[in-house]
Parts: sequence; structure tokens; C-alpha cells
Amino acid sequence: MKRIYYLLIFAILSITSFIACSENNDDGYTPVSPVVVDLTQVPYSKLSDYKFFEGDMKNQVPSLGVLPYEPASSLFTDYALKKRFVWMPKGVKATFNGSNNVIELPVGAALIKTFYYNNVQDITPMGATRIIETRVMIRKANGWIFAEYIWNAEQTEAFLNMNGSSTSITWKDENDVIKTVSNYRIPSAEECLICHKVDVNQGSGIVSAAIPIGIKPQNLNFSYNYGTVSKNQLTKWIDEGYLENAIPSNFESTINYKDASQPLEKRVRSYLDINCAHCHQEGSHCSYRPMRFAFSETGGTNGRTNQGVCQDTQDMAGFPGALSKIINPGNFNRSMLYYRLDTEEPSYRMPLTGRSIIHEEGVDLIKEYINSLSGCP
Repeated sequence: MKRIYYLLIFAILSITSFIACSENNDDGYTPVSPVVVDLTQVPYSKLSDYKFFEGDMKNQVPSLGVLPYEPASSLFTDYALKKRFVWMPKGVKATFNGSNNVIELPVGAALIKTFYYNNVQDITPMGATRIIETRVMIRKANGWIFAEYIWNAEQTEAFLNMNGSSTSITWKDENDVIKTVSNYRIPSAEECLICHKVDVNQGSGIVSAAIPIGIKPQNLNFSYNYGTVSKNQLTKWIDEGYLENAIPSNFESTINYKDASQPLEKRVRSYLDINCAHCHQEGSHCSYRPMRFAFSETGGTNGRTNQGVCQDTQDMAGFPGALSKIINPGNFNRSMLYYRLDTEEPSYRMPLTGRSIIHEEGVDLIKEYINSLSGCP
């Protein structure tokens, strides 16, 4: 009996101690993000090494501290769907540099973007989701680096591969139309730099530095559904300690170019900004062309001039001679901009990288806009 009595007392004391410890831990416990971004070791060989996602990685459930985001308009990439995330280490914040400039992320930050298709027809089981790639950009002390991860067929892991490759995919879109991309391009490091670069003077000469594209305040200034709450994305970044609270109360923002209830010109400006502006800006890949497609540069007095309205085409050998203007008002068939968006020919198509098929909805939008304009003086 004594032995039973002592065992009972020990059990009661153990339970009491456990409850007390649990209560004390709850009071002082601060959750810690499992994400690991060791700047001396990245890029890792496997996507899972970062611990950006919890559970099955293919479900893309972000770990603590990994914040999803979405721009108002999305860059077209052969109709691929995308999930985007940002992560920052504790104790640092991003900086606001103007509504139309990329948010300045701190050293150690990472941007994650996964490309995938739903209702895929050429895999087993048919109709499943296929993730093709996840692109990671990491801010080191000396600048941004690229890390390209290609997913395996089992959709259990993605492996670092910076050499560039192609794949094919067939899927059924939201209108039950079967579409195929026979040459979906997974970029090399050099191809990434074509779009993600700006020329800077480092004293010894001009060099190309890697930069992010989509994380401009003008692109994030709208509500996003975080699952438990819907909140303005910039406000969410501030609340999470990811962004300094220095955002102006009001500034012009881009919109979803698919929203037909919005003014046509603003939809076109938003489309050109996300698809073209990163190359057609000073110090970037196509800076030698006269067009300036940034949202901030296509409004106001010089806006249409920067779009190329009534602007003569430059020396472009091999193009049809009738394409005398970049945008020929009222005549899409004689407009260089329309021609380059409406072709799959690698020598002529725009953007230079990131698409192999025609963005039909985007082309229709540009066609409608060109035909809405009046003639040149």
C-alpha cells in the first residue's frame, strides 16, 4: 500500500509541475521562425534546406515569418500561375524608396516565387497540379543572388540548377480549353539577369547589378486575403515588422489589368509596367530604346510619348516596312508594339525572355487600346 501511495503522490506532483511549467512557458514563449538563410552557405542544393514551407512542401504552406504577397498585375510567363513570398531575418526592416521604386530589402532577406499549373493533362494523375520551378532571390551584403530550383516529378523536392533548361506542359485552363507550352523556359543565371538588372557605376566601371522587380509599393497597395484576415499588403508588412512605417497616405497605384471595370488606359499602363518596364528603363537591358513603360512614366503630359504613341520606329532590320510607328493610333496592324507582342518568333517577340507563346488576353488589351487612340498630328 505504501508503494502505491508514493506512486500516486509522485504522479500528482509530476502533473502539477508539468502544468506549472507549461503555464510559465506560455507566458514567456516567443515563436521562432524555422527558416534558415545562412549567407555563407546559400544557395543551398535543395529548396527544402531553407525551411520556407511547413508540411508537404508542394502545398506551399509558408512557415512562420514567410509572408505571401501578390502584385496588382502579374507578369505573363506562358500562363503559369505563381505563388510569391518574402522572408526577412529578425531585427531588420525594408525601406520605402518611393511608390514607384522597388522596396529596399535588408541584407539576409529572401524573395520566393513558385511557378505552377493546375489541371495538367500530361501527368499522372491527370488533372493534378504540377510545380515546375521555384525562384529564390537572396540579398547578400554585396548584392542580390539568384537561386533556381527545379521540382522533381514526384513533387517532393526541388534542386538547385542554374544552367537553364526547357520543359513541355499541357493543361486545361479555367475555360476548359486545352493549352500546351512545348518550350517552357526555366532560366539560367544569365537569363535571369536580362530582366533583373540595372547598370551601376562602381568606380572601376559600369557593372550590371541584380535587382527584384515586382515589389514596388504601387503594386502592393491593395488588400490581400491572408486566410484569417484581409488586409492592405503594405499595412501587413508594417504590422509584421517587415517595412518601416513611412508610407505616404495616398499615391497612385497600379491595378489588375484584367479588371474591365477600370479605365482602359490605366489597365494598359499597369500591364506595360509589370511586363515591360523593368527592361525599358534607364540602365537596364532595353534602355537604348525610346519607350519608358514604368507606370509613373506613362501618365501625365509625356505619358503617351513614353509609351511610343506616334513615335517612329528605330533601325529594326527585318521588320515589315509598314510598322512605321511604335504605336500607330487607330491602327494596331501598323504598330510595332502590337507586332512584337503578337508573335512567337524568338527574334522579334517581346518580352525577350519569359514567354514562348502569345498572351492572347494581353494582346487583345493592347489592340483595344491602340484602336481607341486618335491619329498622329
